[in-house]
Amino acid sequence: MPRHREIPYFIANSFQRLAFRAFGDPHAPPVLCVHGLSRNGHDFDVLAEALSDEFYVICPDLPGRGASSWLPDAALYQPMVYVAALSHLLAFLDREVCWIGTSLGGICGMVVAAAGGNPVRRMVLNDIGPHVPKAAFERIVAYVGAMPDFGDLEEAEAYVRRVHGPFGRLSDAQWRHMAQTSVRPMPNGRLALHYDPKLIEPLVSQPIRDTDMWPYWDRITCPMLVLRGVESDLLTTETAARMAVKARVHEVEGAGHAPAIMDAPTIAVVRQFLQG
Repeated sequence: MPRHREIPYFIANSFQRLAFRAFGDPHAPPVLCVHGLSRNGHDFDVLAEALSDEFYVICPDLPGRGASSWLPDAALYQPMVYVAALSHLLAFLDREVCWIGTSLGGICGMVVAAAGGNPVRRMVLNDIGPHVPKAAFERIVAYVGAMPDFGDLEEAEAYVRRVHGPFGRLSDAQWRHMAQTSVRPMPNGRLALHYDPKLIEPLVSQPIRDTDMWPYWDRITCPMLVLRGVESDLLTTETAARMAVKARVHEVEGAGHAPAIMDAPTIAVVRQFLQG
């Protein structure tokens, strides 16, 4: 069973809470799993359980998501603030880690792994690279900013299945778990998505453009595995081919942005890479 923990971190003249779940033996090699923009650490529950026989798997909720504190100012919902919060978690662990990052979690991973003296030993980038096309980013911003609410879990699950269909071929039980962990109860009895609605504000406050992180990529020296959904509109074949010069690229059939990493074959690929 996972252990629920939290640590404080300091940002903008106040202390906030970064919540995380930890799986496995704390003395085993640590693996840090960081989720995407509107998601939370529960996305890695299946992967973490599978890897916990030989790794200590830590799955944080980024600021404004899940059980972590909502930030007092919407302008703080920026990648470098997430990196600052995650740096407190890395300091808490105080040893080398393997990093698995989906989408935004991979962007944070690239920033950390490009820094001098960083503790990242190996990194898995799940359907994210140094180039993010404007059109794919606009699609994500559109559904994150919609902020629907639901009368019951069945409504929430239908929404999750539709919006996150590109995650791949999940079982009914996995879709239900994702729905359960994607929502929070509201005072009126309805269910809302489990993140601060304000986190979208910095993304829509300025024109959306292509994202270029190649200077970070060029500074990364640790071994890397890139997972790409075959149908992804975010990690293009051109970007993946350029990344393949210094990273191993594995394509996941039946998935777009981003593979859920809940199927046995993809988990086996990740495990083999982490063992290297």
